[in-house]
Amino acid sequence: MNATDKKVPTELGTQPIGQLLLKYALPAIIAMTASSLLNNVDRFFISRFVGPDAISGLGATMPFMNLGAAFGAMVGVGASAVMSIRLGQRDYSTAQKVLGNTISLNVIISLLVTAVCLLFLDPLLYLFGASENTIQYARPYMLIILGGGIITHNYLGLNSIIRSTGHPTFSMACTITTVLSNALLDWLFVWQMKTGIVGAAWATIIAQAIGLCMEIAILSRKSELVHLARGIYRISLKIVRQILVIGLSPFLLNACACLVVLLINQGMRRYGDASGIPDGGDCALGAYSIVNGVVFLFLMVVMGVNQGMQPIVGYNWGAHQNARVWKTLRFAIFAATCITTLGFLVGELCPELLTSLFSDGDSEKSQQILAMSTRGFRIDVMVLPLVGSQMVIGNFFQSIGHAGKSIFMSLSRQLLFLVPGILILPHYYGLDGVWYAIPLSDALSVFCSFTLLYLLVRKVNKKDKESANRQE
Repeated sequence: MNATDKKVPTELGTQPIGQLLLKYALPAIIAMTASSLLNNVDRFFISRFVGPDAISGLGATMPFMNLGAAFGAMVGVGASAVMSIRLGQRDYSTAQKVLGNTISLNVIISLLVTAVCLLFLDPLLYLFGASENTIQYARPYMLIILGGGIITHNYLGLNSIIRSTGHPTFSMACTITTVLSNALLDWLFVWQMKTGIVGAAWATIIAQAIGLCMEIAILSRKSELVHLARGIYRISLKIVRQILVIGLSPFLLNACACLVVLLINQGMRRYGDASGIPDGGDCALGAYSIVNGVVFLFLMVVMGVNQGMQPIVGYNWGAHQNARVWKTLRFAIFAATCITTLGFLVGELCPELLTSLFSDGDSEKSQQILAMSTRGFRIDVMVLPLVGSQMVIGNFFQSIGHAGKSIFMSLSRQLLFLVPGILILPHYYGLDGVWYAIPLSDALSVFCSFTLLYLLVRKVNKKDKESANRQE
């Protein structure tokens, strides 16, 4: 059976955009929501059945998670974009090699990251905000998470590939299965077997291994246009370069997020301790861990929209169907704005509704974390309705291979706006100043993203008009 006899996602270039985006985005939205719940499942069980120090210790592991996400996104997003473009160009041989190189890169990078992080684990945890009270929880959790890094990287990377090759529903099924498995294993390990934070870590890795097995199963089918086969795993410098160039933007975004979370954690500890509240630093760090997890739930839904948009935009950009590209972008921006507006309303009107889920409510420390997280939630979401469009535009530039613009957007929000805000505002507003830096950087980055998009649209429209004039 040759490539043309197999299933090719040509619907990306022919079906109505609204129907197509719904078909690809809805499974991705469900999958990303489930993925966000995967992170919050651990927070729920740890806060409820281990204690407030454990949830603060989990907060100290967040930069590690951002770092792992940085490398995972670099390969996963880059490979997914390259795959979509090659399928749009009907270059099936290269698309097949992209799959093999994705697996090889994930194995190499995950082993290197795990080795380096394990070597400097305790110093890094203290740098990321752990204290003598919380490192006893953060250390064992990260030992297991880092040990399962090769599973995590390949689970995330292959999920992106499966979605780009025309299987968004199966991609969703893998993620939902992983989340349900994680919740069940958390219940078994943390609640029933009383294994504490170690059980939560094992639940996460085992659940991801189950999802990875499902992904390998579908990619092993020879009837699929893109499938596992001999000879595709040998590293191709050309393919790797394309993956890394496109994936550099999400890598920098998540790597900068690692730096930002580090600074936020340090700010929470410093100004929380200065507030005069007993263990105020640990309480503030726990509060940020809760708020970040809840807000991320809404942002992950937007990422689901982005993932549904990515193969459509990549295919049609490769096929030079620009009208379909712009229409897809408009649909995605509208959907993302609706989602982030919902997050804004929840955060401003009833923040206790969600933050109270992560408190056992029995101790004074738990009550203090709950009070801090409720106030922090209201500040964090002040300009959240604008953030959805910024995220879509950044992903749009990734999808069409314009890495430079996407990289600038990533760096501008994190380094040019957020880091200075974190360093300056707390001198005037104390602990609240750390929180205020987040919406301020969001507002400034939205302005930059729309400016870059306007310049691109004007350039492409001018080029299309000149091309039409030549044909006449």
